[in-house]
Amino acid sequence: MSAPAPQLPVIVLIHGFGESREVWTDFTRDFPDEYRLLTPNLLGFGTNTRDIRDYSMEAQARYLAEYLRHRNVEQALLVGHSMGGYAALAFAERYPNMVAGLSLFHSTALADSDEKKANRDKNMDFVMRNGVDKFMESFIRPLFAPVNRERMIDQRCFLEDIGKATPTDTVVGALRAMRDRPDRTKVLIEAHYPVQFIVGKEDVAVTLESMQPQLVMPRESHVLVLADVGHLGYFERPDDTRRAVLDFAGRVFREE
Repeated sequence: MSAPAPQLPVIVLIHGFGESREVWTDFTRDFPDEYRLLTPNLLGFGTNTRDIRDYSMEAQARYLAEYLRHRNVEQALLVGHSMGGYAALAFAERYPNMVAGLSLFHSTALADSDEKKANRDKNMDFVMRNGVDKFMESFIRPLFAPVNRERMIDQRCFLEDIGKATPTDTVVGALRAMRDRPDRTKVLIEAHYPVQFIVGKEDVAVTLESMQPQLVMPRESHVLVLADVGHLGYFERPDDTRRAVLDFAGRVFREE
């Protein structure tokens, strides 16, 4: 009887707010076949929109655990973009032994400041009064660094189309969930696995200034800070961010 085939190391790429798994299509096109790639749609996003009642980061973490167990994944490298990073942190807090490594891709372990909470409330009110389409038309553009806003119109339209297809209940529920999430810097401090940070110097959503104290919290920290990049490095600097994720994956799985 032949021995069972070895399991490939698993990388889970978790999209952000107003996005879906489709944002990873080009980013992962040239990933080597030595990894098993999983790109779930978070609760309420993409095609995962049936009977969703809870959009909290804790609910997203439970969903991710169920998603992985259903695919017989015991441990994985989690790469979370923006809100996907919030979900990954909640997952790491609840299921630390399922985490081989954690990459915060324009994401933060901090809770929202009072100012940011107020902005979430304003955004929820705007969506309820004006609709998702109008919201996405104003929300996406500032996420790109100023130098990229005109030259990346196709990418901006791509993200706007994904965002506009997101149900109103999901947009409002996710904004509320992000507003109410707790501080999870303890997850970084207690991480028994490597942690990566990908930060854009021009990111207005997760600023470099707010990230700097977090970069030294993990026992093993890997940092990439990118000039002329906002909140969307997978579009704004795809080659550099892809290489960073793959280099980090190589380190994570070599050290297992």
